[in-house]
Amino acid sequence: MTQMLDIHPKTPQPRLVKQVAEAIAAGEVVVLPTDSGYALACRLEDKNALERIARIRRDDGTHHMTLSVRDLSELGVYAKVGNVQFRFLKSHIPGPYTFILPATREVPRRLLQKKKQSIGLRVPSHPVLLGILEALDAPILSASLVIPDFDQPLDDPEQFPAAVNSQVDLVASAGFLEQRPGTVLDLTGADFTVLREGLGGVPPELAG
Repeated sequence: MTQMLDIHPKTPQPRLVKQVAEAIAAGEVVVLPTDSGYALACRLEDKNALERIARIRRDDGTHHMTLSVRDLSELGVYAKVGNVQFRFLKSHIPGPYTFILPATREVPRRLLQKKKQSIGLRVPSHPVLLGILEALDAPILSASLVIPDFDQPLDDPEQFPAAVNSQVDLVASAGFLEQRPGTVLDLTGADFTVLREGLGGVPPELAG
């Protein structure tokens, strides 16, 4: 049976945050809050949990997965960051941005976007997700909470359908959280590009 934890969205209870982190460390699939809505999440190294998320979403690959890390220092463990990228990232984290960057060898090959050998990374600002990252002491893989054939917004855990609760191990509820996709920025080339404009908008450096 899926466990539901009610976590305060601004001042998360350490005991509950630790419980979510322990579930992820144990290989479970959880639903947790992010800057842009609820997401399905698991450990970076957990192939079985990753496959479960793909089945829930009916995805045919792992290109949708985003790696959330605590800060710029940790991001540098999983992505190759040059001086120009570093300065840009420093100005725009934390927040609702996903940055596409060349991956290091710390990222399993199955997670790479094949053409560019890259991965999407975030440094979130949501207090609950940040707390879970700290308690886990490791990055978290996540994908937007999407259930095929269910066209209502999945923004309130109290209203999640059985199609969610029957397929995940734990829901970390921070109350109502509107689904608003974040902005995706490709930093793999000499010229940074906007792949999707969303929450956070287009950075002034890339506008126009």
